[in-house]
Amino acid sequence: MEAARVMVKLMADFDVERIRRDFPALAQKVRGHGLVYLDNAATTQKPKPVIDTLVEFYTTHNANIHRGVHALSERSTQAYEEARKKIQRFINAESHEEIVFVRGTTEGINLVAHSFGRPRIHKGDEIVVSAMEHHSNIVPWQILRDETGANLKVIPVSDEGELDLAAYERLLTERTRLVSVVYVSNSIGTVNPMSLIIQKAHARGIPVLVDGAQAVSHLMVDVQALDCDFFAFSGHKLFGPTGVGVLYAKKAHLAAMPPYQGGGDMISSVTFEKTRYNTLPYKFEAGTPHISGGIGLGSAVDYLERAGMEKIAAYESELLDYATEALGRVEDLRIIGTSRHKASIVSFVLGDIHAHDVGTILDRYGVAVRTGHHCTMPLMERFGVAATVRASFAFYNTRRDVDSLVEALNQVRKVFR
Repeated sequence: MEAARVMVKLMADFDVERIRRDFPALAQKVRGHGLVYLDNAATTQKPKPVIDTLVEFYTTHNANIHRGVHALSERSTQAYEEARKKIQRFINAESHEEIVFVRGTTEGINLVAHSFGRPRIHKGDEIVVSAMEHHSNIVPWQILRDETGANLKVIPVSDEGELDLAAYERLLTERTRLVSVVYVSNSIGTVNPMSLIIQKAHARGIPVLVDGAQAVSHLMVDVQALDCDFFAFSGHKLFGPTGVGVLYAKKAHLAAMPPYQGGGDMISSVTFEKTRYNTLPYKFEAGTPHISGGIGLGSAVDYLERAGMEKIAAYESELLDYATEALGRVEDLRIIGTSRHKASIVSFVLGDIHAHDVGTILDRYGVAVRTGHHCTMPLMERFGVAATVRASFAFYNTRRDVDSLVEALNQVRKVFR
């Protein structure tokens, strides 16, 4: 009862109409209809404060960072490093030195595969992933496997879209060198029991990488409470700019890892005989970074903290329940992935109508969804489908958006009768 009262209070304090006014893109019309944007798992729209931050940077502060002594460089450096500290606080990392700016989740995972995996993983060693991973958390480990002779083991997924935890425990052996698992499935929305997954691995001394690309915009993430070794996410899925992301890693790991790339800013000194590397986290940030992107991501974090992640989670939970029930009433619609614990993603098939045809017709009504395999081809194979329609929600979506989706789906059915 107390939890229900807290949920009601959080919902009452959340003004979605005010939130929507902060996102200019949502006010546009598409093909004569008001935009219903339900492709948030692919990328999120940006609030006006983030857009304004980018305009201000390029209008008044634009300069390269860290090495300049003039005023613009100093201002840019200060804003960039303050963004790093904002992200540190947002995910509760112990130190800003544990926050490495990368291009996104994909580069973060590749960095770990290259700098942590290659020196430690050898022939006969094992890497554990799950059957619901994004290709970005499969392919880097396959490359490492093929180069080293290691083995890739896969945690199976149930018919409901949940990881088989008993099978997971059986996969952990004395040869397991790393577990790399998604927190929230980008294609079916399952929220995996990440604390338990990490505890089981750590009990055997196995480090864990978390693909947090979908988690950070829906859940309150605390990397110290999770005790994960690595956590990667992308800025553009967190209402920030594209082309920037974050790899969190425990300081001890980063200190022991060799650089991922060489070049400017990751060095402290260079001679033709020897290069000395920079301190953390700069050892992993070669070249001119996406300065405006990092600063914009810091602005997105500010925005989310003002809105309140707890309120966002409560609102999205209610919206997901409403959407699941509403879509369940659409004739011939089958939801793929019915886990008890989900974030704001609903994947489905509509009779024998191809997902791309569904998405194309929905677009005629201004409804933007994602169709295809969602870069999770092994998971699609597990469920026996070539593709799904994916409606993914953010905290600026409403019940009206869900109703518009349902109405448009009924129009799709009429076309194919």
